[in-house]
Amino acid sequence: MRRSKADTARTRERIVETASQQFRRHGISDAGLSRLMAAAGLTHGGFYRHFPSKDQLVTEACQKALISLTDGLEAHVDGKSPNHALPLLLEKYLSRTHRDQPAAGCVLSALGSELARSDAATRKVATNGFLRLAGLIAPQLKTLPPDEAQDRSLAIAAAMVGTITLSRIITDAPTSNALLRATKNYILKAARK
Repeated sequence: MRRSKADTARTRERIVETASQQFRRHGISDAGLSRLMAAAGLTHGGFYRHFPSKDQLVTEACQKALISLTDGLEAHVDGKSPNHALPLLLEKYLSRTHRDQPAAGCVLSALGSELARSDAATRKVATNGFLRLAGLIAPQLKTLPPDEAQDRSLAIAAAMVGTITLSRIITDAPTSNALLRATKNYILKAARK
């Protein structure tokens, strides 16, 4: 029996959502197609009915994760004054919860080194996601001229991504927690200058 286009679209979306979580949890290389499809409640054989390659799935899964992250952060600070929005954004991103739940967090911090070796389409999606993250920060830097706010927002976004990555690597919990706190405080101090 043939499936409807709507059923096919829902199945494809389920694969992308599952892949997004699996890639962030296990890495792109370790999240094999069999494991991924099983996690989506499907058989391995059905994968190629939805995607021409794993690379295409990686691109779409990363895009979905980045849109979800930036939409969530944007909603978190929407309507807040810059004095409140930047601390809220940092509190949410540089949190223990974000550090401890990579499958639900930022794909840039979860897969950075793998994304750097991905195909051009995936790197473009990652670049756009990073720029959107920086774009949430720039308007919060009201005391700076626009060009300087843009430059500083890039540095802040890079510090945020790097901090989450390092906080996951560090095996000593107090040091990892201190890194999250210190980066947040440093960014807030630098933003006021």
